[in-house]
Amino acid sequence: MLDRLPRFAERILASGLGSTSPTADLPEDHFVEVLGTIYGCAHAFLHATDQGREFTYEEVAGFVGPVVEHHAEDRLPLRLLVEAVHGSARQVLREAVELSGPDELDELVDFGDRLLQLLMHITTVTVESYGTVEQSIHHAEREARRALCAALLRGQPAEELAARADLALSERYTVLAIGPRIEEQPAAVANLLTRRRIRLLQHTLDRLAGAPTLHTFDGSHAIALLPNGSESDITETSGLASELAEQFGVDVFLAEIPAVPRDSIPDAAQQATELTELARLLGRPSGAYRLDDLLLEYQLTRPGSARDRLAERIAPLLRSPHLLETLDAHLRHGSDRKAAAAEIHVHPNTFSYRLRRIAELTGTDPGDPNGSRLLAAALTVHRLHPVPETIGG
Repeated sequence: MLDRLPRFAERILASGLGSTSPTADLPEDHFVEVLGTIYGCAHAFLHATDQGREFTYEEVAGFVGPVVEHHAEDRLPLRLLVEAVHGSARQVLREAVELSGPDELDELVDFGDRLLQLLMHITTVTVESYGTVEQSIHHAEREARRALCAALLRGQPAEELAARADLALSERYTVLAIGPRIEEQPAAVANLLTRRRIRLLQHTLDRLAGAPTLHTFDGSHAIALLPNGSESDITETSGLASELAEQFGVDVFLAEIPAVPRDSIPDAAQQATELTELARLLGRPSGAYRLDDLLLEYQLTRPGSARDRLAERIAPLLRSPHLLETLDAHLRHGSDRKAAAAEIHVHPNTFSYRLRRIAELTGTDPGDPNGSRLLAAALTVHRLHPVPETIGG
């Protein structure tokens, strides 16, 4: 079994997870850390069995405890985890039976007895870890930090909340808006992913800042407040965006506004949130953005008569999605109509005809440099502030 362990460790994990919802709907890498634990624990257990000694509770806890704690923090249902553990144990027994010869019945019975003891230890560690996490003082501290962050974002007095969270208030904060691309998921899966991402975000920010950080992440959007003077240069947000994207398994849009006075945090948070949403709606790549990166697009979407007039310019195209698609491809490819046509899978002649039709409907020629800039601005406004189709006639 020791020789074959690398090959059947994945089968142990697969048998544990099975097809029980919601685990079957989770991303493939959600339980990636479990595979290493299975291998390490199984390897140590088989060595102890080979040596004829007991595999102790303390040894089991060393392997299983940290992983179970993470699942408890993510609020993975306890019943589901216990069922997964027993499913994995059944797979180990099947592997042992398959390898046993007719003259090894006594050894197989001994192995089964040891396996039941291992299962008892793992179940005990699991139940105890869930209870510990549920009653942990750290949970109260996290809630206090969230309440403090919410108060700062609303511009409310925060001194009492800071004392409860055991944190000193900073005069200035770096304000980060963090917006992962959201994918539709079943409700149970979405809740598990949200809790996992909250845990990952908190650990990542605390590690990079070298101190407890404040955030209000709800799974779809976060504002994080990082005190100026943190040990780490947290303003290197491109690396942070990349790390979070890898951890979350989706694109992450991050906007940073550094050195914000405490009384200006609400306005800065609003602007940072708008920047992440703007980057996402514009189809920008996952990464970190500042106001200077989206200066023109941000200004174009500010309320005012100019924005309304731009919206009116694009309105005649609203009932013709193929024309909006053509305009978008044209604006991204410029004079290379062949590449633009290929992107949307139409013949170049068809593409040229659609551009002429856009010019007729809007009164603006997308082939003219000034017209192209105007329509690009109008399309940006439309993406962030969609115009009702009735305006387009």
